[in-house]
Amino acid sequence: MILGDGKTPEQVAAIAREMASRVDRFLITRAGPSLFEAVKAEVDEALYHSTARVISLNRRKRARLKDGIVLITGGTADLPVAEEAAVTCELMGQRPERIYDVGVAGLHRLLDHLGSLQKANVIIAIAGMEGALPGVVGGLVSAPVVAVPTSVGYGVGVQGLGALMTMLNTCSQGVSVVNIDNGFGAGYLASIINQGHK
Repeated sequence: MILGDGKTPEQVAAIAREMASRVDRFLITRAGPSLFEAVKAEVDEALYHSTARVISLNRRKRARLKDGIVLITGGTADLPVAEEAAVTCELMGQRPERIYDVGVAGLHRLLDHLGSLQKANVIIAIAGMEGALPGVVGGLVSAPVVAVPTSVGYGVGVQGLGALMTMLNTCSQGVSVVNIDNGFGAGYLASIINQGHK
Protein backbone atom coordinates (compact mmCIF):
# COMPACT_ATOMS: atom_id res chain seq x y z
CA MET A 1 0.00 0.00 0.00
CA ILE A 2 1.18 3.48 -0.87
CA LEU A 3 -0.32 6.54 0.79
CA GLY A 4 -0.79 9.12 -1.96
CA ASP A 5 -1.72 11.98 0.34
CA GLY A 6 1.09 14.50 0.79
CA LYS A 7 3.11 13.29 -2.21
CA THR A 8 3.48 14.96 -5.59
CA PRO A 9 2.21 13.22 -8.74
CA GLU A 10 5.83 12.74 -9.83
CA GLN A 11 6.77 11.06 -6.55
CA VAL A 12 3.77 8.73 -6.64
CA ALA A 13 4.38 7.86 -10.30
CA ALA A 14 8.01 6.98 -9.58
CA ILE A 15 6.99 4.78 -6.62
CA ALA A 16 4.27 3.10 -8.71
CA ARG A 17 6.72 2.41 -11.57
CA GLU A 18 9.19 0.81 -9.15
CA MET A 19 6.45 -1.22 -7.42
CA ALA A 20 5.03 -2.44 -10.75
CA SER A 21 8.46 -3.77 -11.71
CA ARG A 22 8.63 -5.87 -8.52
CA VAL A 23 5.10 -6.93 -7.52
CA ASP A 24 1.91 -8.08 -9.21
CA ARG A 25 -0.47 -5.84 -7.25
CA PHE A 26 -0.49 -2.57 -5.35
CA LEU A 27 -2.87 -0.02 -3.94
CA ILE A 28 -2.39 3.74 -3.73
CA THR A 29 -4.79 5.35 -1.27
CA ARG A 30 -5.95 8.98 -0.96
CA ALA A 31 -5.33 9.59 -4.64
CA GLY A 32 -7.01 12.23 -6.76
CA PRO A 33 -7.29 12.33 -10.56
CA SER A 34 -3.95 14.15 -11.01
CA LEU A 35 -2.12 11.36 -9.17
CA PHE A 36 -3.87 8.78 -11.32
CA GLU A 37 -2.88 10.54 -14.56
CA ALA A 38 0.76 10.51 -13.47
CA VAL A 39 0.62 6.84 -12.41
CA LYS A 40 -1.23 5.77 -15.59
CA ALA A 41 1.54 7.32 -17.69
CA GLU A 42 4.02 4.96 -15.97
CA VAL A 43 1.81 1.90 -15.31
CA ASP A 44 -0.75 1.45 -18.08
CA GLU A 45 -2.62 -1.36 -16.25
CA ALA A 46 -3.41 0.86 -13.26
CA LEU A 47 -7.09 1.50 -12.52
CA TYR A 48 -8.72 4.44 -10.76
CA HIS A 49 -11.61 3.94 -8.35
CA SER A 50 -13.02 7.46 -8.04
CA THR A 51 -15.42 6.97 -5.11
CA ALA A 52 -12.73 5.22 -3.08
CA ARG A 53 -10.04 7.66 -4.27
CA VAL A 54 -7.62 4.76 -4.81
CA ILE A 55 -5.45 3.51 -7.64
CA SER A 56 -4.93 -0.22 -8.00
CA LEU A 57 -2.83 -2.64 -9.98
CA ASN A 58 -3.84 -6.28 -9.95
CA ARG A 59 -2.08 -8.76 -12.22
CA ARG A 60 -3.07 -11.59 -9.89
CA LYS A 61 -6.45 -12.41 -11.38
CA ARG A 62 -8.33 -15.11 -9.52
CA ALA A 63 -10.98 -17.30 -11.07
CA ARG A 64 -13.27 -16.82 -8.09
CA LEU A 65 -13.25 -14.30 -5.27
CA LYS A 66 -14.01 -15.56 -1.75
CA ASP A 67 -17.33 -14.66 -0.14
CA GLY A 68 -17.83 -14.12 3.59
CA ILE A 69 -17.25 -10.40 4.18
CA VAL A 70 -20.21 -8.08 4.62
CA LEU A 71 -19.47 -4.36 4.43
CA ILE A 72 -22.05 -1.96 5.85
CA THR A 73 -22.26 1.81 6.25
CA GLY A 74 -24.31 4.06 8.45
CA GLY A 75 -24.91 6.55 5.66
CA THR A 76 -24.18 7.45 2.07
CA ALA A 77 -21.53 9.96 3.18
CA ASP A 78 -19.44 7.00 4.41
CA LEU A 79 -19.08 5.61 0.86
CA PRO A 80 -15.52 6.82 0.14
CA VAL A 81 -14.18 4.97 3.19
CA ALA A 82 -16.38 1.94 2.45
CA GLU A 83 -15.21 1.71 -1.14
CA GLU A 84 -11.58 2.00 -0.04
CA ALA A 85 -12.24 -1.04 2.16
CA ALA A 86 -14.07 -2.87 -0.63
CA VAL A 87 -11.32 -2.33 -3.22
CA THR A 88 -8.76 -3.50 -0.65
CA CYS A 89 -10.77 -6.68 -0.05
CA GLU A 90 -11.08 -7.35 -3.78
CA LEU A 91 -7.35 -6.86 -4.28
CA MET A 92 -6.85 -9.50 -1.59
CA GLY A 93 -9.10 -12.03 -3.34
CA GLN A 94 -12.31 -11.33 -1.43
CA ARG A 95 -15.79 -10.36 -2.63
CA PRO A 96 -17.43 -8.17 0.01
CA GLU A 97 -21.19 -7.92 0.03
CA ARG A 98 -22.02 -4.21 0.15
CA ILE A 99 -24.96 -3.01 2.24
CA TYR A 100 -25.01 0.76 2.37
CA ASP A 101 -27.03 3.37 4.27
CA VAL A 102 -28.30 1.20 7.14
CA GLY A 103 -27.45 3.42 10.10
CA VAL A 104 -29.07 3.20 13.50
CA ALA A 105 -31.18 6.32 12.88
CA GLY A 106 -33.43 3.96 10.86
CA LEU A 107 -32.85 0.65 12.63
CA HIS A 108 -35.41 -1.15 10.43
CA ARG A 109 -33.02 -0.71 7.47
CA LEU A 110 -30.32 -2.63 9.32
CA LEU A 111 -32.70 -5.35 10.50
CA ASP A 112 -33.85 -5.91 6.91
CA HIS A 113 -30.34 -7.34 6.29
CA LEU A 114 -30.03 -9.39 9.48
CA GLY A 115 -29.86 -12.68 7.54
CA SER A 116 -26.80 -11.57 5.55
CA LEU A 117 -25.13 -10.19 8.66
CA GLN A 118 -25.64 -13.41 10.62
CA LYS A 119 -24.18 -15.54 7.79
CA ALA A 120 -21.02 -13.42 7.45
CA ASN A 121 -17.58 -14.62 8.52
CA VAL A 122 -16.59 -11.01 9.27
CA ILE A 123 -18.36 -7.65 9.05
CA ILE A 124 -16.87 -4.25 8.32
CA ALA A 125 -19.12 -1.60 9.91
CA ILE A 126 -18.41 1.99 8.87
CA ALA A 127 -20.08 4.99 10.47
CA GLY A 128 -19.59 8.61 11.35
CA MET A 129 -21.66 10.85 13.63
CA GLU A 130 -21.87 9.07 17.02
CA GLY A 131 -20.53 5.78 15.60
CA ALA A 132 -23.13 3.47 17.13
CA LEU A 133 -23.48 1.08 14.16
CA PRO A 134 -20.64 -1.39 14.96
CA GLY A 135 -21.77 -1.82 18.57
CA VAL A 136 -25.35 -2.50 17.52
CA VAL A 137 -24.20 -4.99 14.87
CA GLY A 138 -21.84 -6.65 17.35
CA GLY A 139 -24.82 -7.34 19.59
CA LEU A 140 -26.71 -9.05 16.75
CA VAL A 141 -24.05 -11.37 15.31
CA SER A 142 -21.39 -13.86 16.41
CA ALA A 143 -18.89 -12.91 13.68
CA PRO A 144 -16.08 -10.44 14.37
CA VAL A 145 -16.88 -6.82 13.51
CA VAL A 146 -14.21 -4.46 12.20
CA ALA A 147 -15.36 -0.97 13.15
CA VAL A 148 -14.34 2.07 11.11
CA PRO A 149 -15.12 5.56 12.41
CA THR A 150 -15.43 8.20 9.72
CA SER A 151 -14.94 11.93 9.87
CA VAL A 152 -18.53 12.43 8.66
CA GLY A 153 -20.72 14.55 10.88
CA TYR A 154 -20.82 17.93 12.52
CA GLY A 155 -20.60 19.65 15.85
CA VAL A 156 -18.93 17.75 18.66
CA GLY A 157 -18.06 14.82 16.36
CA VAL A 158 -14.63 16.45 15.95
CA GLN A 159 -13.80 14.93 12.53
CA GLY A 160 -14.53 11.36 13.65
CA LEU A 161 -13.16 11.48 17.18
CA GLY A 162 -16.67 11.12 18.65
CA ALA A 163 -17.35 8.01 16.53
CA LEU A 164 -13.92 6.59 17.42
CA MET A 165 -14.57 6.99 21.15
CA THR A 166 -18.00 5.33 20.87
CA MET A 167 -16.56 2.38 18.96
CA LEU A 168 -13.67 1.94 21.38
CA ASN A 169 -16.11 1.99 24.31
CA THR A 170 -18.62 -0.49 22.92
CA CYS A 171 -19.70 -3.29 25.24
CA SER A 172 -20.42 -5.63 22.30
CA GLN A 173 -18.04 -8.57 22.06
CA GLY A 174 -15.90 -9.18 18.99
CA VAL A 175 -15.61 -5.56 17.84
CA SER A 176 -12.17 -4.30 16.85
CA VAL A 177 -11.57 -0.71 15.78
CA VAL A 178 -9.27 0.78 13.14
CA ASN A 179 -8.40 4.46 12.91
CA ILE A 180 -10.62 7.23 11.57
CA ASP A 181 -11.34 6.92 7.81
CA ASN A 182 -9.04 3.85 7.56
CA GLY A 183 -10.91 1.85 4.95
CA PHE A 184 -7.67 0.22 3.83
CA GLY A 185 -6.87 -1.07 7.32
CA ALA A 186 -10.38 -2.45 7.75
CA GLY A 187 -10.37 -4.17 4.35
CA TYR A 188 -6.96 -5.70 5.01
CA LEU A 189 -7.90 -6.99 8.48
CA ALA A 190 -11.26 -8.38 7.32
CA SER A 191 -9.58 -10.14 4.40
CA ILE A 192 -7.06 -11.83 6.68
CA ILE A 193 -9.86 -12.98 8.98
CA ASN A 194 -11.95 -14.27 6.07
CA GLN A 195 -9.00 -16.13 4.52
CA GLY A 196 -8.91 -18.29 7.65
CA HIS A 197 -12.46 -19.56 7.03
CA LYS A 198 -12.98 -22.69 4.97
